[in-house]
Amino acid sequence: MLDQGAPPHDRTATAPASPGLAARLMRRKPVERLVAEGGQGEGGSLRRSLGLWQLTMISIGATLGTGIFVVLGQAVPKAGPAVTLAFVIAGLTALFSALSYAELAGTIPVSGSSYSYAYATMGELIAWICGWCLLLEYGVSVAAVAVGWGEYLNELLDGTIGVTIPTALSAPPGDGGIFNLPALIVVILAMVFLLGGARESARANTIMVCVKIGALILFCAIGFAGFKSGNYAHFMPLGMAGVSGAAGTLFFSYIGFDAASTAGEEAKNAQRDLPRAIMLSLVIVTSLYVLVAAVAVGAKPWRTFNGSEAALTEIMKNVTGQSFWGTLLAACAVIAIASVVLTVVYGQTRILFAMSRDGLVPKIFSKVHPRTGAPRANTVIVSLFCGVLAAAIPLGQLADATSIGTLFAFALVNVAVVVLRRTRPHMHRTFRVPLSPVLPVLGFAFCVWMMGSLSAVTWIVFGVWMAVGLVFYFVYGYRRSRLAAAEDLAVTAEK
Repeated sequence: MLDQGAPPHDRTATAPASPGLAARLMRRKPVERLVAEGGQGEGGSLRRSLGLWQLTMISIGATLGTGIFVVLGQAVPKAGPAVTLAFVIAGLTALFSALSYAELAGTIPVSGSSYSYAYATMGELIAWICGWCLLLEYGVSVAAVAVGWGEYLNELLDGTIGVTIPTALSAPPGDGGIFNLPALIVVILAMVFLLGGARESARANTIMVCVKIGALILFCAIGFAGFKSGNYAHFMPLGMAGVSGAAGTLFFSYIGFDAASTAGEEAKNAQRDLPRAIMLSLVIVTSLYVLVAAVAVGAKPWRTFNGSEAALTEIMKNVTGQSFWGTLLAACAVIAIASVVLTVVYGQTRILFAMSRDGLVPKIFSKVHPRTGAPRANTVIVSLFCGVLAAAIPLGQLADATSIGTLFAFALVNVAVVVLRRTRPHMHRTFRVPLSPVLPVLGFAFCVWMMGSLSAVTWIVFGVWMAVGLVFYFVYGYRRSRLAAAEDLAVTAEK
């Protein structure tokens, strides 16, 4: 006789149901799987060749120089002499986030940086949003720094051979030019280095970092001779609002420390060295930023900065009364800013590498060249995009757009630390954020506060960028996610 219970043909009663939309958007990638896939790309693998020294230099290379050589002239008119306080506030905000980065980098040592951390803790949609912010942070910052490189190149040419690149070819539309050729050139040069592989790029970066540190120490020594305490008579002329606005812009100067986390799959001992590199680089960079800013404002009245993108060179000329020292600093700045472009393009390509491996962006971004161990197509595409962007958009708009993308990504990293502590409390961690969850919460709050100080135009640009990103995700990434495909395959196999 037939069983009097459920009809024999009704086999769907116990079959697993396909996950709904909400479950799909919140699906997480296990930490163990993230680590196991480390270095694997299409047709090859990234090579583990970077030690603590190289990782620290990558982090410093991506950070040091951006705020001092380029953005200082944009920030001083907003805060006056209190720009030194703005650097401290931006550095403190970066410190809270750096602690969270250090813990996650030691726990999840992969190339995706905060994108991968979000994927493991908050789900695919949040990971995509974080990754999309990182593309804004890294890609636009490359363009912004490249714009400033052109300014110092002109200073160098003027001081050595007495000629400069015409404004039409050295400034973007909106700044009196047609096309910023120097900005495009420096990005292409960075691309050439990166195509040779991570080890070769790290060697070149180390040399450039040493040059930039030497240049800033030289500036402080000479600039201090022209220091006038009267320039600090009205320390905060534009109030705390001016300081917070300058800090929001200057946060752009601190994005570099997380570049080390993008090298997680090319580090020899990632779990040990990544946290150390992140913290060490942030201490060095913040100390130099505050010192140079203090000397610069002491040697030049704050009202005379006027948004200059080569402010340090002007100060050297004014203090010494000779063009030689300004020309020498310009030469060092050309090398220093090139290292920022090199390391930030590197970070951008590695984030896209991780997103591509997860299926959220096209496979071409995770294709690795078998001889060099570098994602060549990825590097070329990113470099050309950033180069054209640098040649066509003014610096000020780029810097603020980068700041808001950076702050949003950092805020998510602070949340990720708290989530992973609760969901995986016994996981081995080579570094732990002290006083958690207090410091991660403070890091999140500082990021939100500084985002609120940015202009309405910056928020509009950010909103449009995020809208475009969500459209791309639902049209492409949502359907091609490798994690989703694996889950669907598992459900099909169980039916």
